[in-house]
Amino acid sequence: MATEVQPGYEVGPAGFRSEEMILNMGPQHPSTHGVLRLVLVLDGETVVQCTPVIGYLHRGMEKIFENRPYMAGPRYIDNADYLSPMLNECCYAGAVEQLMGIEPPRRAQYIRVLVGELERIASHLVAIGTYGLDLGAFTPVLWCFRDREQILDMFESLSGHRFTHNYMRVGGVLYDFPKGWLEQCEKFLDKFEKTSIPELEELLTGNEIFEARTQGVGYIDPQQALAYALTGPVARASGVPFDVRVNRPYGAYREIPVNIKLRQDGDCFARYKVRMDEMGESVRLCRTVLDKLPGGPISVRSPIALRPPRGETYFSVESARGEESLYMISDGSEYPYRAKLRAPSFVNLQVLPELLRGHKIGDVIAILGSIDIVLGDVDR
Repeated sequence: MATEVQPGYEVGPAGFRSEEMILNMGPQHPSTHGVLRLVLVLDGETVVQCTPVIGYLHRGMEKIFENRPYMAGPRYIDNADYLSPMLNECCYAGAVEQLMGIEPPRRAQYIRVLVGELERIASHLVAIGTYGLDLGAFTPVLWCFRDREQILDMFESLSGHRFTHNYMRVGGVLYDFPKGWLEQCEKFLDKFEKTSIPELEELLTGNEIFEARTQGVGYIDPQQALAYALTGPVARASGVPFDVRVNRPYGAYREIPVNIKLRQDGDCFARYKVRMDEMGESVRLCRTVLDKLPGGPISVRSPIALRPPRGETYFSVESARGEESLYMISDGSEYPYRAKLRAPSFVNLQVLPELLRGHKIGDVIAILGSIDIVLGDVDR
């Protein structure tokens, strides 16, 4: 006898009746890395469709820029990608300097590279540690935060703040290095390279559970990465050789060559490995700065009330998550007429629905964590 089926239901070979289910993951969920809501349509445990819902953290940062003097911007852009505030500040300061035709002193440019690469290490440590936590490994996050704390200690002694630093200034930086800071930095780099990176490699890279959860999962091919305008480790893990420090060098990167770290596999494991490789490259860049650090002033003399001439500019830096850019229009006043932030977390998140389709619900966390989004950078 034929079985009656209501619309929207399917009958399997064993006669069981099933239907698609809508599951809300987040916005309060430990593995969405912030207040992100994923509306998943599931067929059993298979993801049929995903709709990311954002905006829970929105603070109108671009309008804040437009209602604050130029000199106040670094304080607020810290809150965008709050795991890479030094790199955010470099982006804002560089955009205003480009508007005004200011070239920071060489020492200030080298200082920016040094603190920026330390910030990249600190951000990647959070990405890798929490990624291990997402996949069931608890020890890596403790070791990663142990090393990150040492970087934050150095930032605190340099800027007075551990988390949002407000250290960059239009035309340079706020403070020079305190006594003993460079020696402390060199000791950290030695220990981190010789001990911490090998420890993480031993914990995660060869772990068979970690490999099973990440290898062959969430594949992005190079053409897809270009079509979605992906940047940072997410794109470089798919073999896209784009790095702002190399393709559009700025500051001291015009004098310090950067080796782009690439992987060809394009899966979650490749994105993890690119971040591991980039931490080693950041150590090398920091050592290069320590060896070549020039003397001289740390900032140009500039008025407190900055009034760039009328015009527009677009300035990019390579943040820990990709191309962080600021488009700015000046009308000649103390306030930007328009400020538009290109946030890599927001851009990279767009590919998530495409990646999740056809994967199991257990892979959702692995794929999302591999993109390494920061919700302040998404909702900005």
